[in-house]
Amino acid sequence: MFTRYLLLVVSLGLSLTASASERDAATIVRDAVNHWRGVSSESVMTMVIHRPDWERSMTMRAWTKGEDYSLVRVLEPKKDRGNGTLTDDDNMWTFSPKVNRVIKIPSSMMGQSWMGSDFSNKDVARTDDIIDQYDHSILSVEEVDGLLVYEIESIPHEDAPVVWGREVLRIRDDHVVETHRFFDQDGELVKKLVSLDIGEMGGRVVALRQRMGKVDTPDEWTEIRMDAIDYDVDLKDSLFTLSNLRNPRD
Repeated sequence: MFTRYLLLVVSLGLSLTASASERDAATIVRDAVNHWRGVSSESVMTMVIHRPDWERSMTMRAWTKGEDYSLVRVLEPKKDRGNGTLTDDDNMWTFSPKVNRVIKIPSSMMGQSWMGSDFSNKDVARTDDIIDQYDHSILSVEEVDGLLVYEIESIPHEDAPVVWGREVLRIRDDHVVETHRFFDQDGELVKKLVSLDIGEMGGRVVALRQRMGKVDTPDEWTEIRMDAIDYDVDLKDSLFTLSNLRNPRD
């Protein structure tokens, strides 16, 4: 009996390895990014920033188009309404109605907090960095609840303008990212993104609730919860302009 069990385990492992080799690691990462954003998208989400002694939430509307364009605008609470972030390729701007100013975010500030959350400006601005600036390899593959889950290590190119020493992702074969871990140059885990709820919305299976947090401050985290999302919507390029960031016409 034990021998039969051992042979079953070995054959299953060989089968999973063979299946993994049929998919290139870089392709798996690229497909996951493209699956999340689609050709274009329009969504409403709630961001909850949690700290040990307080918690605040914001409702936001967001649009994406292709690889370069994204716009996020705060709807609630009233005191933050109209705050927005625009990205166009490698450029990022913010707008605050209180001071009525559009501010371009310099590269030196891309690692700083986005809207006071545990997400950085870089996290929001350049999802394609993980595709363009890294080499990828499959560390392992396993079957969980009928789905293959690939653990992929992403190492930045030597001259890549990134802060992380490496990143490790667990990606299901339906393209949903289960976890995304960020390691510093010394190999220490700094922060991680975890999908806490996965389900269907907008005609595809996506992460409905994700939490970002630093390892050394487990009582501090930020969650983004999807309230609604539509994919492959018709969006004009004029939506992603500094003029529209300041004076919304959507």
